[in-house]
Amino acid sequence: MNVDLYDFELPESLIAQTPLENRTASRLLTLNKDSGEMEHHTFSDIINYLHPGDTLILNDTRVIPARLFGLKEDTGAKAEVLLLHNLGDNRWETLVKPGKRLKKGAVIRFGDELSATIEEETDMGGRIIRFHYEGIFQEILDRLGQMPLPPYIKEKLEDKERYQTVYAKHEGSAAAPTAGLHFTTELLEAIKQKGVRIGFLTLHVGLGTFRPMSVDVVEDHVMHAEYYSLSQETADLINETKKNGGRVIAVGTTSCRTLETVGNQFEGQDLAASSGWTDIFIYPGYTFKVVDALITNFHLPKSTLVMLVSALAGREQIMKAYNEAVKQQYRFFSFGDSMFIYSDRG
Repeated sequence: MNVDLYDFELPESLIAQTPLENRTASRLLTLNKDSGEMEHHTFSDIINYLHPGDTLILNDTRVIPARLFGLKEDTGAKAEVLLLHNLGDNRWETLVKPGKRLKKGAVIRFGDELSATIEEETDMGGRIIRFHYEGIFQEILDRLGQMPLPPYIKEKLEDKERYQTVYAKHEGSAAAPTAGLHFTTELLEAIKQKGVRIGFLTLHVGLGTFRPMSVDVVEDHVMHAEYYSLSQETADLINETKKNGGRVIAVGTTSCRTLETVGNQFEGQDLAASSGWTDIFIYPGYTFKVVDALITNFHLPKSTLVMLVSALAGREQIMKAYNEAVKQQYRFFSFGDSMFIYSDRG
């Protein structure tokens, strides 16, 4: 299957650069995956599409200020480091710029209180580095690090918390699970009052978010592994929802990928607590085991995320919906508008 099947024209002016003042004021395009019917709403209207007995599953990962700017010790040249995964013992998997100048053995200084030595070179600009410091690393990172906004966002983010969901809890992500940015605590409480249950899982968003597809054939792409954790409490909630005929609604592609990872692990059985690494790649032809509906943002052309939503709703319907979103000037990507792909059946 050719990657070009998932391409579409996207004017640069539609790439959202800043978050809206009110999280729930973003627009919402709903797509019934059974009938193909589309409607246009405001995100706060999502409550009208949720039924008593449904369960929302949210990713409670928290973004760390993972982008560091420093100087190469020997030359004073500028260097940028993006933290991806904590390997323990002060070692991190990272992306660096400029990769050609930052070889094994190079030392980068981030002011007086933090430095790092490059210990290994990995693929596509990746490096394993070891940090040197005195004190508490997280406190130093909070002072020196910047939010790792995607490269298509050029504007400075004034409030770091706007790149966090209101329920962010477990630190470890290099990017936000952006579908969740539309929720407020008030909206979540109203959803609960309607009889919709809410569960949490954790997937720490990592390298896969920053790597474009570099192959022409969809099946040739390999996803980067990311750490996930699903508790027994959330597993029980999903099992109960399924048995009672309710829908399991994933908030974001990260929640979706985690649920399907666990669903494949326990296929044909009740779900149970699970944690580990997932490199699941969902594209058309995939049979969903857990997820019935999905709240998501609008994604990059020819991206793995466009393929995931196409697996749920069908490529033709997704391309039609995306063309409609462009025509109606929806805002795209991390700070953009939202989409609800659903069926009335659980």
